[in-house]
Amino acid sequence: MLYFITIIIIAISLWISNSAVSLFLGISLGLFYKLPKDFLTQKYGSRILQTGIVFLGGSLSLDSLYETNSVYFFWISLYVVLAFGAVILLGKILGVSQKLSFLLASGTAVCGGTAIASVAPSIKARPEDLTMAITIVFLLNAVAVLLFPTLNNFIQLNEVQFGAWVALAIHDTASVVGAASSIGELSVEVAATLKVARTVWIVPLVIFAAWLYRSKNEGLGLPLFVIFFLMAALLNSFLQPDEIITGYLKEINRICLLTGLFCIGTQINRDSLSNLQFKPIALACLVWSIIIPTSLLLVQGL
Repeated sequence: MLYFITIIIIAISLWISNSAVSLFLGISLGLFYKLPKDFLTQKYGSRILQTGIVFLGGSLSLDSLYETNSVYFFWISLYVVLAFGAVILLGKILGVSQKLSFLLASGTAVCGGTAIASVAPSIKARPEDLTMAITIVFLLNAVAVLLFPTLNNFIQLNEVQFGAWVALAIHDTASVVGAASSIGELSVEVAATLKVARTVWIVPLVIFAAWLYRSKNEGLGLPLFVIFFLMAALLNSFLQPDEIITGYLKEINRICLLTGLFCIGTQINRDSLSNLQFKPIALACLVWSIIIPTSLLLVQGL
């Protein structure tokens, strides 16, 4: 019965075709039902989102990737370093544990839950710290999908500016693309392209974490979907598909995005909310309140 209800709700979210609504419906299901850990939305949500991002790469070319990143890459790199340092510094001031601060800094500066999960083994993080950090980032991502398009009603950024803003200011790739999709296709392309540049920082981050905590790490932690995204863009550049094929790729991306956001929403449940603590939440919100306006000023200035 639960599977049937889930499929019906996903169908409704696809019909409405609004990223914020899809996320809200997922959160509602997660709060109303106690979903098992092996439930389909728990197991496949992130993979569905990552698949959608790969198909988005198939509709882009290397020329567009280079053109977008050539303007923002320096600023993205500077942002990653400063945001990471800000979380570590403020974490000490607020009395948040070193490893929890490191996890929150990774998620805030680089790539949300993906970065947190990548560095956790290197720093030997406690399971409760890992769960708390991911839950806080998930909650902020959920807020972001609703908040940023609403703010843009007053700020009135164009599609390129808005895509760049969300790529800098929102933690997780799924929520970056979700927020951008509320504005337009060009905004999604810019946001996804720039967010890949942030995600690549997982490699030096994991190496740094392994060195700092003197632990052996298996692999570099770079998500496969980033590699596939770049490979898809490479194929697009060589094959140059027509508008019909590109349209199909974008439609698959839309379906995966909305379905994935719904699945991510179901991961926010009563248990994860009850285990949250004030200081880590305050730390994440304080840094985010600095990042949002400063990244906006940067985007408007370029």
